[in-house]
Amino acid sequence: MRSVPMSCGVLAGVEGVRPGSLTRYSTSYTLFPHHQRKLHTTRGRPTRATSQTTGCVISRRFESTVRFVPDGGPSPRTTEWNNPSNGRVEFEFPDNLCAKVSNEVKHALATNSPVVALESTIYTHGFPYPQNVALALGLEEIVRSHGAVPATIGILKGVARIGLSGEEITTLASAAGKPDTMKVSRRDLPYILGMGLSGRRFDGGTTVSGTMMLAHRAGIKVFGTGGLGGVHRGGENSMDVSADLTELGRTPIAVVSSGCKSFLDIPRTLEFLETQGATVCTFADGRKGDIDFPAFYTRDSGIKSHGVVHNPREAASMIYAQELLGNWRSGHSAMHSGLLFANPIPVEFSIPKAEIDIAINQAVKEAAEQGFHGHANTPFILARIKDLTKGNSLPANKALIESNVAMAARIAVELSAFRGAKGKLPRMRSDPQNRVKASENKQYYGGFANPPPDQKQIKPLGDPPIQSSSDTGGDSQAEAASLQQVDPATDHSIYVLGSVAVDLSCDYTPLKEAGAKTTSGSPQLHTSNIATIVPSIGGVGHNVALAAHLASGDASVQLRSFVADDLAGTTIISALENEGLATSGIETLPSKSSDTQATSHRTAQYVAVNDIKKDLVLAMADMSIFSNVSPNSLMKMSSSPDLKWAVVDANWNKTNIRALLTYYHSMNAKVAFEPVSVAKSAGIFEPDDAETNNGLKPFPENVLDLATPNQHELAAMHASAKKHEYFESEAWWKAIDALGIPSSGARDRFVSITNHKLTDEGIPIQAIQLLPFIPTILTKLGAEGVLMTELLKPNDPRLTDSKSAPYILSRCANGSTEIGGVYMRLFPAIETVEDVVSVNGVGDTFLGVLVAGLAKDIKLNETLVNIAQKGAVMTLRSKESVSPHLGELQAELDLLAQS
Repeated sequence: MRSVPMSCGVLAGVEGVRPGSLTRYSTSYTLFPHHQRKLHTTRGRPTRATSQTTGCVISRRFESTVRFVPDGGPSPRTTEWNNPSNGRVEFEFPDNLCAKVSNEVKHALATNSPVVALESTIYTHGFPYPQNVALALGLEEIVRSHGAVPATIGILKGVARIGLSGEEITTLASAAGKPDTMKVSRRDLPYILGMGLSGRRFDGGTTVSGTMMLAHRAGIKVFGTGGLGGVHRGGENSMDVSADLTELGRTPIAVVSSGCKSFLDIPRTLEFLETQGATVCTFADGRKGDIDFPAFYTRDSGIKSHGVVHNPREAASMIYAQELLGNWRSGHSAMHSGLLFANPIPVEFSIPKAEIDIAINQAVKEAAEQGFHGHANTPFILARIKDLTKGNSLPANKALIESNVAMAARIAVELSAFRGAKGKLPRMRSDPQNRVKASENKQYYGGFANPPPDQKQIKPLGDPPIQSSSDTGGDSQAEAASLQQVDPATDHSIYVLGSVAVDLSCDYTPLKEAGAKTTSGSPQLHTSNIATIVPSIGGVGHNVALAAHLASGDASVQLRSFVADDLAGTTIISALENEGLATSGIETLPSKSSDTQATSHRTAQYVAVNDIKKDLVLAMADMSIFSNVSPNSLMKMSSSPDLKWAVVDANWNKTNIRALLTYYHSMNAKVAFEPVSVAKSAGIFEPDDAETNNGLKPFPENVLDLATPNQHELAAMHASAKKHEYFESEAWWKAIDALGIPSSGARDRFVSITNHKLTDEGIPIQAIQLLPFIPTILTKLGAEGVLMTELLKPNDPRLTDSKSAPYILSRCANGSTEIGGVYMRLFPAIETVEDVVSVNGVGDTFLGVLVAGLAKDIKLNETLVNIAQKGAVMTLRSKESVSPHLGELQAELDLLAQS
């Protein structure tokens, strides 16, 4: 670090400003290397180092203002990172009539916290409203979940805003499609900002080049976006070259994108970037050898990348190296060009090159024939590609943007670590893409300090591990001390306490030789079989948490579970981080016994062996880590003041299930139960091995609020309750009498509300008899929909609402002050699904989406149930256990929460 004394002079361009009149950000800091840039001249003369400090204010070129306060001067409340003998250094950000930087971004830049710039054209000229709002807020949350601060950049009412608030993002995104909403590149900034000064205030989404320019002016070094502009086909004649390329040649910003738009001339684009001096590298993403530069919708372009990086740390080291090349003493940077890190689209969303090429060629042809050039060219082509791919390009577009923003956040965190290491190379960080040791998993480091009071504190997990100098080849203890461990989790409104496991799906694929016939569609016993084996992360608790996380669109969900410190456990931690799920609730248990640890543990795993039609032949599950280990340590983790719902799955043993239900009920949270399977669902009503009186109590002493069994699990729960005499207690009879069901029975009402088939199968009566223990039961009936059975309190408005009358099964007739009646309604399936890919995780998805809505204080009604069914249908059509498209439901839930 350097203290920077300078000679006094009148600040060029602001002679009329009285000393001390500029707004001062009340924290003083040392200049980091990335702050050491050329300063404005005073009276036309460059400033120079001197032994005297003065109280003058000097503006840094491009970025923040530097103030020198002499000893004895006014001393604001500050946190001083450096206290030179003659004075101290302060920052003032260049807010003015044309540009405003949010307080959160200012503070993050001043404290060397990671910041990621985000563009806004994808909201104003890309995705439609309200999906664009959901995407914008979702991208910000992705940045936060990886430990960085998002800085969405756009033009609002003629002013460039660096760090839009959620409300401002919504305002800007809602202007999408309006004729006066501008697409703002570098060339357009003087126009739109100048018009704002003159009184004509426009809104605008900044393109890659516009965002780069404004981000650089604020001092932001990392920018995540979808795809880069480039040289258009035929550009050698039309000279149609995107300003994004020239911006990379003159603005030292690191851009993370999925290459350039695939309808551009990629070879000429790369040649142009080489001429501009821009560094271009592609993430290997697990691949070896020569790596293709990606082509937006597809991972391969046929053009080999000039450089290859393997993880965020390598990318950050290149940015940091560029900063170190700068020479602040000479007043200029040695490198003004940017860096492009091409991040290929996730494999599961990649569109085959042959397929996308057909759509691109058609769209480019139509654009030329219909005269779409310049700014109008890209939006037209993207819209036509969407139509020609029957909408497949839209989820691919969203997936690649989310992947790029997550990667940008990881890079920004690594860059902060390099800057904060005080001249020493920081240790390999715990980002899963940096391939650290399993023992370092879940450790987060960075130079974070003193968030502003209106921002949520990033909570430390504990002291960072210290390696011996023999391991690191240097003073690792001092190194580690300079790096602060943080947990990027936020306050959570949903806890999911359940299983997470490595799932292996083994699909029998017999070798087909010429002229040979396959003798059987099933794998052969007592021998080895050829199969396609696909690993994934599953477990009911994980699936519910991921579905709730995707549907809610924020970091309000925490999975609390166990893994062991084995290979499967390491895989799970890395996968959860890639999915955006917080890992702060995952406790790692020892996989080997020792003198101090008598018990060894194994991470949960599930192996499914399927026949040639992908129907299950045999499955093996090892969930002992949940049945043998008490979840007390999970319950003792710090609790969020925002907690609204706790979801417990049936993979725990019966004693621990009831302990979890009771504990979170005592925390004033609503508690939901996912039965998991027929065998495990019955455990909730089975007595403990120890004869303790901790069975479920009927309403109003119930500890469980909601359950989502399928019809077979409902029958198993009912049979278990009956077997263990839950229907014989006086408290149960009191609750049943208060429901108001006539002694002659309610068969006719059951038939009218549901149908003869369900009534004959006993589903309504089973739900009624379990209702005192579980006041809301949503029975999943597959193609027949969902049957909701709910115990109503006396003041429930549905008891007097004429629209609800057909679904009021009964009303209390004995004067109970606690029970008002029963609401029963069959919600039909929202559609008949013919193209089922997999049924795995469908019920988990339903519950996850449902709880995401309930945590937003949405009423449990037809609309919410149908949104949850829609999520289940998405998973039916997905090869994943939770559809990655569930984020599309966020806008619906948000609108429902606002209504």
